[in-house]
Amino acid sequence: MKTRKVDVAIIGAGSAGMNAFRAARAHTDNVVLIEGTEYGTTCARVGCMPSKLLIAAAEAAHAVSEAPHFGINPNGLNIDGAAVMDRVKRERDRFVGFVVDSVENIPAEQRLRGHARFVDNHRLQVGDQWIVDARRIVIATGSTPSYPKSFAELGDRLVVNDDVFEWTTLPRSAAVFGPGVIGLELGQALSRLGVTTFIFGLGGRIGPLSDPVVIDSARTTLSKEFYLDPGARVTNMQRVDDGVQLEFTDLDGRERTEIVEYVLAATGRTPNVGGLGLEHTTLPLDSKGLPVFDPTTMQVGDSHVFIAGDVDGDRPLLHEASDEGHIAGDNAGRYPSVRTGLRRSPLSIVFSDPQIAMVGQPYSELSLECVAIGTVSFEDQGRSRVMRQNRGLLRIYAEQGTGLFLGAEMIAPRAEHLGHLLAWAHQAKMTIDQMLEMPFYHPVVEEGLRTALRDARSKLRAQPCLALAA
Repeated sequence: MKTRKVDVAIIGAGSAGMNAFRAARAHTDNVVLIEGTEYGTTCARVGCMPSKLLIAAAEAAHAVSEAPHFGINPNGLNIDGAAVMDRVKRERDRFVGFVVDSVENIPAEQRLRGHARFVDNHRLQVGDQWIVDARRIVIATGSTPSYPKSFAELGDRLVVNDDVFEWTTLPRSAAVFGPGVIGLELGQALSRLGVTTFIFGLGGRIGPLSDPVVIDSARTTLSKEFYLDPGARVTNMQRVDDGVQLEFTDLDGRERTEIVEYVLAATGRTPNVGGLGLEHTTLPLDSKGLPVFDPTTMQVGDSHVFIAGDVDGDRPLLHEASDEGHIAGDNAGRYPSVRTGLRRSPLSIVFSDPQIAMVGQPYSELSLECVAIGTVSFEDQGRSRVMRQNRGLLRIYAEQGTGLFLGAEMIAPRAEHLGHLLAWAHQAKMTIDQMLEMPFYHPVVEEGLRTALRDARSKLRAQPCLALAA
């Protein structure tokens, strides 16, 4: 084997790894980027971009079906599944091409192909040809879809989101397990494209939501469009000639049997640490075998190793992976002078319809006795009703005594825009009064936000919370 000595080795050329590479290279040119699979990020290949392409097709179909409510009668709705998937794949490949080009523009001497595994704290074996002796290392190996072992018995009728974007046409029916971000987005898109869709979950959760009032609104709203049971009781699931036979207790308490063409497992993702050889290091690991790290510096313990992106299991979102990559790469480049990096206010968005968004501190982490909650329903909100998108609920959380805006959860029309406004307010540490001093045009969906802010202000007390004071 050939040995190569470098200042910084980056394992993984995804969103986090590429940002880590750029940040580390600001400190030293002796950096190598290692990738064991195809170039092209999870977002571009099987995540953000292809899913939004499928959603865009679904939105077009939905707009046609909604047109008669506005007095516009199109000449029927004909969904060409093959044409839908052809466009999804063509545009997906275009996005992937841009990412691949950006990696291949990196000088060849700063790239290595092959799976990397730790030999010891500083040395990595890359494929069968290289030993990389690195003074500092960034782990940015991403994650992969995971599902219960029993699902494997479904054979080729089991798919994950990666597989959906290789379909040549749309199936007749599908059961989606997991009403999280991926399950909701793909499940609703398939339903709007004419696929009979069932979405099953456990524990009652929907998307990333933790506020029970918003969860109930989401369940009620989305259930009007497709079968959604976030607390499902599926008693049997087996492969049959025509697909997969499901036996479950439905929402009315009746025993029911359905046969679907595919089961889509959207039950979570597993960090890619298997095969990394972490057991050959002295790095601190948690009970799941994941490196223990500081989320403000991305440093693993007090070591020369840093971690970033989906592999750390912290905030599996592209913008977070990019930020983490920059922090990890910058600190790997400047080590041992490690610095705290910028972690932005939490913001997550589900591109369902209505969209779901969460900003700042979630309901599940609030001390409720110290919080005023402002609420608005979009059912009678002017602009939303004009567009026939008057569905959903927004809840605003504010700190008693100070009026500081703490966070929000919502299912709302155009929540991606409301979410951004609120994330900026949260990062700026604005109070409810300061937010209400901002301009609100008429008629816009944001007027609903103003209503929720006014409701929160009406519930604020001048005295600080006793729990906070203590």
